[in-house]
Amino acid sequence: MVNKHKYTTVSIPITLYNRIKELIKDTGFSSVSQYVTYVLREVVAAHEAAKYEEPFTEEDKKKILDRLRRLGYI
Repeated sequence: MVNKHKYTTVSIPITLYNRIKELIKDTGFSSVSQYVTYVLREVVAAHEAAKYEEPFTEEDKKKILDRLRRLGYI
C-alpha cells in the first residue's frame, strides 16, 4: 500500500518537544508529531475562517461609536 500523504520535517525546540510529550501522556495522541499536526490544523483553519469574517459585528460597531461619543471624539 502506498502512503497518500507526503510529509516534511519542522524543527521545534527540544524543550517544547518535551513539554508536548508530557502534555499528551494518557491522551489519544500517539506522538508529538500527531499532536502538533492537530494543533496546526486548528490554528490554520481559524486563520482561514477569520479572513472571511467581518472584523466587527454591528453590536461591536455600536459599542465603539458609543464609547467614542462618551470620550468626546465624535
